[in-house]
Amino acid sequence: MKKLAFLTLLALAFAVSSCGNSTPTNVTNTQAGGLWEALLTGGTVDASELNFTTQFTVTNSGPLDITAFNLFNSGACFAPGLNVENETGSAAFTTSSTNQVTGTLSFTVNSINPPGNTLTMTGNLTGTSNGTTTTTGTLSNGVVAGTWTLTGGAGDPSCTGTGNFIMCQGAATCTVP
Repeated sequence: MKKLAFLTLLALAFAVSSCGNSTPTNVTNTQAGGLWEALLTGGTVDASELNFTTQFTVTNSGPLDITAFNLFNSGACFAPGLNVENETGSAAFTTSSTNQVTGTLSFTVNSINPPGNTLTMTGNLTGTSNGTTTTTGTLSNGVVAGTWTLTGGAGDPSCTGTGNFIMCQGAATCTVP
């Protein structure tokens, strides 16, 4: 009986000592999504015309779930029409205790027709969130500002270039914060 009482007390002591050792999470999760418009500056000839809209979702970090993409001026680097490019992207951002969102976003467009042209964009993401430590918030006033590079797969000199871009969430125009 003493052994059973001792084992019970030992188990109880272990259980009580385990309580309170976990660190509470004070992380605010934010989902970025909706329609975004990108304006690219710099480059020359066809490389200077690659403005687009896109729609995606992502929460905090990871790959973008891209559901729509449309080039305004495809030029010679990306043929007009459906299924002429493959888009991928990723984001990594955090939300502060004052609901300010900061991080990075990258976006890549690979042409299928003509093959081999690649537009790569990397920038800093900012915005605000309405989330709390117990709810996932929604990003608003999202802005990504950074640099882009276009490389030509077929050796077309008009499909190479570099420059800056700004990408705005749900707004036709925005400014770099």
